[in-house]
Amino acid sequence: MYVPITSSPLSPSSWSPRLTEPPASRTVFALIIINKAGGLIYNKTFHDAGLQKISTNDYLVLAGTFHGVHAITARLNPVKQAPLPPTHPPGANMLPSRPEPSSGLEVLETENFRMQCFTTLTGTKFLLFTDTTQTNVDVTLRRIYDLYSDYVMKNPFYSLEMPVRCDFFDRKLLSYIREINNR
Repeated sequence: MYVPITSSPLSPSSWSPRLTEPPASRTVFALIIINKAGGLIYNKTFHDAGLQKISTNDYLVLAGTFHGVHAITARLNPVKQAPLPPTHPPGANMLPSRPEPSSGLEVLETENFRMQCFTTLTGTKFLLFTDTTQTNVDVTLRRIYDLYSDYVMKNPFYSLEMPVRCDFFDRKLLSYIREINNR
């Protein structure tokens, strides 16, 4: 927002625009983890004043809907021309290169929040809902994935693709998000 600064109301040369912005609130609102089949396995709200409250059933619908949209957007990619096959010297044992898989929907931004998705190689999706001014969301998602790997996947009592119920993961995650939200 531009605020004019005046020394005299009659002098046009005294108008100089100054950019003033309110202090940015960088906040992580919520985390949702979706398994490779599209089922909700974890959801946690970190900041009550950020997003409107929704029921557990709505979280389940959101997880399934996002999984479907993500699968469709992963197939929506521009058609690329096929590259010319490389010429190899006779007798060279060259393996064909594998194309990079399409990523699907990664970021959805509105005027109120940003939803960013991190998809693991196994198909698990981490959805992080943040303020639109939040920086380094990809780094935050990677750190959350590291916590998930360390405290959930290495837990001998955790069954794959089932809801996450691990107190160590909850505590470490909450501590990390508090650190971010209190900056």
